[in-house]
Amino acid sequence: MSAPMEIIVTADSAGQLWNCAVFELHSGTNLLTYRGGNSSSRSLTVLNGEYILGAQLGKNFINVWEIQRKDQLQQKIVCPGIVTCLTASPNGLYLVAGIAEAIYLWEVSTGNLLAILSRHYQDLTCLRFTDDSSHFISGGKDNLALVWSLASVVQLDQSHTPEPRHILTRHTLPITDIHCGLMGPQARVATASLDQTVKLWELSSGELLLSVLFDVGIMSVTFDPCEYCLFSGGSDGNIFQVSLCSQGLTRDKTFQSDNDGNQVFKGHRSLVTCLSVSMDGTVLLSGSHDETARLWDIQSKQNIRSINHKGPVTNACIMPAPANMFLPDSRPGVPLLRFSRHLNPAEQGGAGEAGGVFLRLGPHTQAQAETYLEKADKLHSLMCSVTDKSVFGDGENAKVRVSELEEEVRTLKKVNKDLYDFSTQFLTKPS
Repeated sequence: MSAPMEIIVTADSAGQLWNCAVFELHSGTNLLTYRGGNSSSRSLTVLNGEYILGAQLGKNFINVWEIQRKDQLQQKIVCPGIVTCLTASPNGLYLVAGIAEAIYLWEVSTGNLLAILSRHYQDLTCLRFTDDSSHFISGGKDNLALVWSLASVVQLDQSHTPEPRHILTRHTLPITDIHCGLMGPQARVATASLDQTVKLWELSSGELLLSVLFDVGIMSVTFDPCEYCLFSGGSDGNIFQVSLCSQGLTRDKTFQSDNDGNQVFKGHRSLVTCLSVSMDGTVLLSGSHDETARLWDIQSKQNIRSINHKGPVTNACIMPAPANMFLPDSRPGVPLLRFSRHLNPAEQGGAGEAGGVFLRLGPHTQAQAETYLEKADKLHSLMCSVTDKSVFGDGENAKVRVSELEEEVRTLKKVNKDLYDFSTQFLTKPS
């Protein structure tokens, strides 16, 4: 296959036929269905190309399916409360959920709860990761969007409370959707709100780049892959295309349909809950409370296909088909362990499950001895100050100390190589 197959993944709130379903993008053929329960809005995600996760509507658990085993509900992840939004990091290492006004962050490989972030004042509505998994953005009913650095959340110092890198405060009503562009920490982020605006931000600085005012509340937002255009789904069923390359574009703009790339897609009869664009930028997918998901030709603005559902569409996205999706005999490379509901695993009355290799960062190190990273950091500082006479003295003492440090560097490199070799052999060992 010369190019990856693109699929549509959708879910509705009724759950009569399926929880979520997979369709081929260009033909609309139903390829797979996953049964059991129904998923709430902004809570359907694919984890590492091996699992589909969907937060149960109005309940405190997440449904989990192995991506190639379509007809059997595999697992339930019990959460501390009702999950209002859910997303997985693109690298498959972390799972983030919004529960009431708090953000819960889990490490997938161990099931450990790494952080509970309580900086929102009302319920969360949406969560999005950057494409390199370095940051995530949270939006809530408190009108705030917070930019979080994953490195600062999963930190070494347990006594330090993680703080958002940026607080985006220009919205005046609840945020309904967030879309993050490409380029990791240099990306642009779009936020949609019931205040009838979509705002475009620079992730690295937190600066507002553009604010577009519409005449209806905006329920969903996305970019095309090249980020030439922004698409916004309105509460009236219309989809608005905003050109980001127009001449003389000012920071504050009122949307008006024209021949300069600002157009309207008409067809839905109720609010548009989700939007997604194909990889080549030619097809737009929309989901709506009118119980349809529609495909649009972006160039002509024509509706080319409708996929009927039994209830309001809560999730719809276009994505490349994971490698294992159509291989019924395949199995996930790493099984999902039981997810913790407490920051300290000891509160659950026992340690983690046996039989795995856990590679953990500083917060999970129970011993008080220096970690490998701390030793390496201290050694680097000493090496950098090798010319400082107050540290090493003069002459032979300095040479002896340098020799000792070089020997320790060689030892640490050997330890690192042995650990890497062991992990590689363990993870690639046939089951």
